[in-house]
Amino acid sequence: MPDALEPDHVGPVDIAVIAFDGNKFNGGLATTLADLQANGIVKVIDLAFVTKDEHGATRIVELTDDEVTASYWQIADRRFDLVKEADLASLASALPPQSSAMVVAWENAWAASFAAAVSESHGQVMAFERIPFETVRRALQALEE
Repeated sequence: MPDALEPDHVGPVDIAVIAFDGNKFNGGLATTLADLQANGIVKVIDLAFVTKDEHGATRIVELTDDEVTASYWQIADRRFDLVKEADLASLASALPPQSSAMVVAWENAWAASFAAAVSESHGQVMAFERIPFETVRRALQALEE
């Protein structure tokens, strides 16, 4: 389980939604998330899962449910509940039949010391943007051509 977040020493928090074909979770991302956390790169602060069956029925899968608990129970900090049930229901309704999604919220722990230094210097971040992976990949591919 990650250490507690401290208001004066916290990095930016991201939320990612990863969609999967099928409505079973195999735990394939658990090892990578655990490694990123163990290496101090991220702190996973919330995990949630949703599924939609072939008839369109949706279900929220809890960390305590058998299909995810073995792989993911030790990763998320259960003190935080950033992803609300209404958000998960909305996400689930947007999924195509026979699919699933994992929602993961993580603190970019690697940036926490920089955030603390900004605060201690009486500074404030005026703008922060993330360039999406696909945009970076297209730019790199264009350079190669």
